[in-house]
Amino acid sequence: MSPVDFFVDLLNPDLAFLPKALAVAVMSSIVCGIVGTYVVLRGMAFIGDAVAHAVFPGLAVAFVVSGNLVLGGTIAGVLTAVLVAVFAQNRRLKEDSIIGIFFVAAFALGIVVISQAPGYAGSLQQFLFGSIAGIPDEDLPVIAVTSVVVLAAVLLLNKELVTVSLDRESARALGLRVFWLDLALYVLVTLAVVISVQTIGNILVLALLVTPAATARLLTDRLGVMMLLAPAIGAGAALIGLYLSWSWALPTGGTIVLVLTAAFLGAWTLSPRQGVIGRVLARRRPTAPAAPSSRDPLSPGTVASPRSQAALPTPDLAPEGRP
Repeated sequence: MSPVDFFVDLLNPDLAFLPKALAVAVMSSIVCGIVGTYVVLRGMAFIGDAVAHAVFPGLAVAFVVSGNLVLGGTIAGVLTAVLVAVFAQNRRLKEDSIIGIFFVAAFALGIVVISQAPGYAGSLQQFLFGSIAGIPDEDLPVIAVTSVVVLAAVLLLNKELVTVSLDRESARALGLRVFWLDLALYVLVTLAVVISVQTIGNILVLALLVTPAATARLLTDRLGVMMLLAPAIGAGAALIGLYLSWSWALPTGGTIVLVLTAAFLGAWTLSPRQGVIGRVLARRRPTAPAAPSSRDPLSPGTVASPRSQAALPTPDLAPEGRP
């Protein structure tokens, strides 16, 4: 199928589910790309995977009672995140152990709940791997409003979330409430996961959170640029993946993830500064006089000088070469 034929199908009223799936896929990719920037900066991909498991019982309950899936998944994810944050205060157990216990338990609860629904096998497959035709019309405005809420929260909390992501001790020294910011980020990740599950599935949704942001990380050292590139990469992959899956009758979620992975591999290989080819070419160039050392402004652990700690960092971090 040519791209023109795909565009014609998008306008075909008999295929109304197709533009609906594209809209949800693009919206969820944009939200996941932005929220995923913090996930990648903090090295917390495990959190994203765990949250994807945590929302499952809420989705299952909402499905069984014919409720709103977005609302059900959000409630379950937030409750689980609060439980993890509270139990993690006991320092005898590390946070990842608490996460593993509660989020897997939540996923198991979801399986038990969904097993009580008619057509158990088909329902479970829809949740785990997504369903291009299974997005109800009434979910579109809910997903749109949720996306706006997440983006607004990111806009309001961006500086604080960046500070905590780069150096938690510096954030505490600046008087930031790290616990509440962690909880806010868990909630944002939960919302991003919930609006993505129906298109890409519970198992594969982590790719939308991590892969676009990791790809953007290879292409830039600027946080502001990274937060623009990540959702653009995710949305582009959603469009291409949906086109390929519709043309060749492939699973939508799996196809989108493979397109994202191809983009990551392309950046890993071809990135002018961080790619394999770029590094090889840089080693072959004549060495220049040593310049003052600078650290990657996006690397965790980079701490501002004492004089600069009077204010929170801006969304675009200090350019390379600045002390």
